[in-house]
Amino acid sequence: QVQFVESGGGLVQPGGSLRLTCVASGNIFSTDTVGWYRQAPGKQRDLVARIQMSGDNIYYVGSVKGRFTISRDNAKKTVYLQMNSLKPEDTAVYYCNYGISPKATWGQGTQVTVSS
Repeated sequence: QVQFVESGGGLVQPGGSLRLTCVASGNIFSTDTVGWYRQAPGKQRDLVARIQMSGDNIYYVGSVKGRFTISRDNAKKTVYLQMNSLKPEDTAVYYCNYGISPKATWGQGTQVTVSS
C-alpha cells in the first residue's frame, strides 16, 4: 500500500515562499494522480492542486492559481508544491494523497503558517 510523507512546511511572512515535498513509498505509476490538500483549523480538508505522474492533467483550485506550482519527479516518486506570494489564508496543514480518490492513509502533514 502506498504511503505519502510530507515535509517542507514552516513559518513564513506574507508574500514569502515555501516548497513542500511529498515522497511516496510503494508503487506509483504514471497513470496515478497525486494531489496536495490542506486543512485549516475548524475547516474541512480540501484539494489544492493535483498532477498526473505522467506530467499531464494539472489542476489548481482557483485561490492558488498563479501562485502555486505543482511538479513531480517520477524517479524519486516525489511531488512538489512550490508556493509563492503566500497569504495568511494559506495557513493550514498540508497533506498529499492520491489526487482523484484519496484512498491512502493520511499522513501527519506539514504545517504552513503565514504570518507577520
